[in-house]
Amino acid sequence: MVDVGAGTGKLTRDLVPTGARVIAVEPLAEMRDQLAAVVPGAEVLAGSAEELPLEDDSADAVVAASAFHWFDPERALPEIHRVLTSGGGLATVGNGRDPGDPLQQEIQAIVGSYVPADRELVAWLDVVEASPLFGPVEEFSTTHEQWFDAEGLAERMGTVSYVARLPDDERADVLARVRALGQAQPESPFPFRYRTRARVCRAVTASTL
Repeated sequence: MVDVGAGTGKLTRDLVPTGARVIAVEPLAEMRDQLAAVVPGAEVLAGSAEELPLEDDSADAVVAASAFHWFDPERALPEIHRVLTSGGGLATVGNGRDPGDPLQQEIQAIVGSYVPADRELVAWLDVVEASPLFGPVEEFSTTHEQWFDAEGLAERMGTVSYVARLPDDERADVLARVRALGQAQPESPFPFRYRTRARVCRAVTASTL
């Protein structure tokens, strides 16, 4: 099993207990160093989705956690297909704020004008779905929660790219409004709900292309 764009191994550490041979591929040396220290059960290699350091037909599965939007899908998909065994699977996992949660709806009212359109965030999915190298994409979803106080909520939203890149005064105003929203919650800490989506498809064999 190959974890591509593995970062510091947040997904990798959950793959190792499955008993599979786990290879983590990450382009940044500092990330690889942290990963190797935290997940000694995984083999850590330098590389990228566009240039995987693996032989043809050598992996049963390739996974990417909140990373596929960094890839060039036109180059990455043929490379992933190359290393997968016949019928091997490609799986992506990503977290997003749950739009059905009332708190998230209030957050959206504050930051909505800065948020990229949903389709922009998953533009790579169109390429996957159109690729003749892979079969139909199946999607699974679930929810989970983090718990924050008002300051923790502001810190969390301050790390989001579309907030972090705002001019200092505008960013400070947004985070002040988020902090005030947190302070208005009836209890503290309070839940902050996410929706996790997993998408899975299988490599099409050369004979059927």
